[in-house]
Amino acid sequence: MATPVLVLLFSGKRKSGKDFITDSIQSRLGAENCTILRLSAPIKEQYAKEHGLDLNQLLGPCEYKERYRAEMIRWGEEQRVRDPGYFCCLIVRDVKSPVWIISDARRHSDLEWFRTHYGSAVQTVRVVASQETRQQRGWTFTAGVDDRESECGLDNGVHWDWVLNNDGTSQELETQLQPLLEFIRNRLAQAAGV
Repeated sequence: MATPVLVLLFSGKRKSGKDFITDSIQSRLGAENCTILRLSAPIKEQYAKEHGLDLNQLLGPCEYKERYRAEMIRWGEEQRVRDPGYFCCLIVRDVKSPVWIISDARRHSDLEWFRTHYGSAVQTVRVVASQETRQQRGWTFTAGVDDRESECGLDNGVHWDWVLNNDGTSQELETQLQPLLEFIRNRLAQAAGV
């Protein structure tokens, strides 16, 4: 495992646009410089194995995943009670790129684990969007999902290094992304000694 130059911990509600934004950042920096890591991926992989489910469907944005979401959350929380950093350790094992994007930080324990292990390389990013915008993107409130720690755990008590409002136009989002991209590129240049 390489030591990262930068670890970006993204958080936000369902349908706030976290994946859209993190994919956009990776496409601009290039896969050789930037890897997107999802804490939910090892949860879904292990859950699929234990329950005989289709992993590809659990990883995608479809109704199949929504059918199992509440139970996966419960199962994942049981694993975290035993070891709060369990899923964090799994996703960083074989990463070689200098910039790591954790696209789905959901709990204070996620933030603390990365801060403890990677210190000043860590930057936190909150993606926000109104309920109306999220509903337009297909979100509906689901009891047992949207009122659990996996969705609400980082709503309070966090000082975010970056906050991206994803309610407006693509140009408004682009204006907010530019300083973050410049920050990332500067860190890469410093690490390369440029």
